[in-house]
Amino acid sequence: MSALRMLYLALAVWGAVHPMYYFITWFRAEGWSLSAMVEAWHANAAASGLVWDLTIAAVTLTIWITAEVAVRRNFRALIAIPATFCIGVSCGLPLYLFLRTAPIR
Repeated sequence: MSALRMLYLALAVWGAVHPMYYFITWFRAEGWSLSAMVEAWHANAAASGLVWDLTIAAVTLTIWITAEVAVRRNFRALIAIPATFCIGVSCGLPLYLFLRTAPIR
């Protein structure tokens, strides 16, 4: 495995674990309410801007993944879409790059 692929994989793991630490910490302190978390995401204009920035990035990544899967037929790469929306762009993007750079069989 190339050094670049290892880096993508490490970033995908970091992008999954690091944000989850903060989400779990928040849920433990505030309760397990998804609606309360969404409300917190829009607590001020800066937070709302960040949420929209990440939402647009997630949608763009999803379009890119589906377009490339249609051409390259690398259906394994589709796993990056639920990773993006269930974990975050910080996991989904490097995971997709890791899967995309796999040797062709």
